[in-house]
Amino acid sequence: MTVGQYGFTIVEKLQKIDEDIKREQLKYHNKRVMVSKEFTFDAAHHLHCYDGKCKNLHGHTYRVIFGISGFVNDIGIVIDFGDIKQIWKEQIEVHLDHRYLNDTLPDMNTTAENMVVWIYEKMNEAISASSANGLRVEFVKLYETPSSFAEVRREWMENV
Repeated sequence: MTVGQYGFTIVEKLQKIDEDIKREQLKYHNKRVMVSKEFTFDAAHHLHCYDGKCKNLHGHTYRVIFGISGFVNDIGIVIDFGDIKQIWKEQIEVHLDHRYLNDTLPDMNTTAENMVVWIYEKMNEAISASSANGLRVEFVKLYETPSSFAEVRREWMENV
């Protein structure tokens, strides 16, 4: 290795699989690990039977965070972040982003508390379809504003 003039290391030789590192070394442990992925979406809604300003049509830039746990595979990965993104894009976001939530979600008052359960259920359904690595959704947080969010956790959803 060479240290460049700005103090960073220049890699001169990349490791080669089965020469510098053996395949059986790629999996470092057998522990459950949680990975998280965050997304945002913009949507409009209004609340029924609510006597505040949210009874009027309005919108939010929502932020959702998923925590998904599992055991690492043979190369040390629980789930590819790209796979989480694909589930989000294809199975969940299509119902939420730039939508009028009162029309696109199941019949419910579109509170953060109701929506976070629906989002959890959709992700859990998709993750459960793959039994690889013992995957499970551990939590979902749905931020309606930068400082206000609703959260569900696996143990709450399973132990009603």
